[in-house]
Amino acid sequence: MAEFNIALIPGDGIGPEIIAGAVTVLDAIEKKFGHKFNYTEVDMGGVAIDKHGTSLPQETIDKCLESDSVLLGAVGGPKWDNVPASIRPETGLLGIRKALGLYSNLRPAILKPQLKDASPLKDRIIGNGLNVMVVRELTGGIYFGEKRRAEDNTWASDLEKYSAEEVERIARVAFESAMLRNKKLTSVDKANVLESSRFWRETVEKVSKDYPQVELTHMYVDNAAMQLALRPSQFDVIVTSNLFGDILSDLSSAISGSIGMLPSASLGATKRGMYEPIHGSAPDIAGMDMANPIATIESAAMMLEMSFGLVDEAKAIANAVDKVLDKGYRTGDIMSEGMKKVGTKEMAKLISEEI
Repeated sequence: MAEFNIALIPGDGIGPEIIAGAVTVLDAIEKKFGHKFNYTEVDMGGVAIDKHGTSLPQETIDKCLESDSVLLGAVGGPKWDNVPASIRPETGLLGIRKALGLYSNLRPAILKPQLKDASPLKDRIIGNGLNVMVVRELTGGIYFGEKRRAEDNTWASDLEKYSAEEVERIARVAFESAMLRNKKLTSVDKANVLESSRFWRETVEKVSKDYPQVELTHMYVDNAAMQLALRPSQFDVIVTSNLFGDILSDLSSAISGSIGMLPSASLGATKRGMYEPIHGSAPDIAGMDMANPIATIESAAMMLEMSFGLVDEAKAIANAVDKVLDKGYRTGDIMSEGMKKVGTKEMAKLISEEI
């Protein structure tokens, strides 16, 4: 019997509901495959501000470092919009990534055939579907650069800065991902304007020499956004900076039908990762049993495969999700005519029953 320690960060808004849904499904995996999952729940985000006066308590960092992996719900909400910038919920998110050394974020954007009608793109554009992996750098760039504001409040600035080591390691993650897929990599930057992007492009080119089997192309971020909307099938793996990756991965999720369907994995040099849905805390529907738990459930599947090496177990979750969708069950965000509408708890229960 394999045993794993999982730190749970429910967070804010719908976070506790979708984490509960993922645990329901993991319980089914535990029973079917004979594993043991030990959970430790910790605070981060707005709930941590209310309880501890900071969005990322040291105890949360310590418990996550002691765990085999971390499963995160969502953080933030308008309640904490006016707290000092140093303790905002989003600061906690950036901080936990840094503390755990998670420098790469893998966001697969997949349009399931059952949800083709949910995509905003026309059939002739979406073609045979969508399967794009966005590899986003997580711990550098403008989000972590020096931040300044004039004393008289007449200007403000944020520094976009990358080291060769930061670009090289995220490039290698992307090339390795491409090697496992269709061996096509698009590096996205703004090299026609930004010096940091020119440096990014040069560094990715150097790394590409170690991966001659992978076809590397470069694309400006504005064109990449346009191409994702016009011809998404041209992409296999996209690698890009923290800021551009944040934007493009949300765009790719919208193309795939619903932001409530897509998981993500944040990884570093160890097997410990942090897994989370790419969507936010949706405080407007919190506590109403309306949230789609599938992105969190799929994130748990990524955790099983990438951090724990439980490939069959991850496939069991993916197959169960497909079976439930095949039977016509939908949460509100992916609802279409003739389908059966269910809530957060019921969707998780249906998936666990399929397992």
